Amino acid sequence: MDDKEALRVGAAVRRRRRSLGLTLAAVADRSGLSVPFLSQIENERARPSARSLERVAGALETSTAALHAAADSARTVDVVRAGDGAPGVRRVARGGHQLHAKEYTGELDTGREYQHRNDEVMYIADGSVEVEAEGCAYRLERGDTLYLSGGVRHRWRATEPGTRILVVAVAEQIDATYDTRR
Repeated sequence: MDDKEALRVGAAVRRRRRSLGLTLAAVADRSGLSVPFLSQIENERARPSARSLERVAGALETSTAALHAAADSARTVDVVRAGDGAPGVRRVARGGHQLHAKEYTGELDTGREYQHRNDEVMYIADGSVEVEAEGCAYRLERGDTLYLSGGVRHRWRATEPGTRILVVAVAEQIDATYDTRR
């Protein structure tokens, strides 16, 4: 990891701290690090040592690996080549980005039911797919798109050889749910 990328862990630290509802002072108490130093980390003006980052991660009830993975979302450009990945299923976006994207190729029928926390879009690039969602059946053809809001139970299967499906969803680590009480 180069210096420029290493600094991006600050945004992940800030997001995690806020998701827990903690103040900088609370994280300072838990980690034994100073509030000004934690502020510099979050604002990407200081690069924490491995030991300091471990202390921050512990205070935030997570791991340094999780903070590094979440820091990947700070990247603005990442190329995934067509040949990358395993046959049948390949990640279209890597790391802890805010979007989760996969391409499915071939006649897939896992029979598995899915239910995701956040919204999802399924685009049929080639072939056809049968989807069951909320008690209704949908047949999707090349160029069709299906939108599923978070929490909708669904299952799908490709019905033609050479079917290619792109599924893009808001990543599970992102809280994109709408709270009507706010």
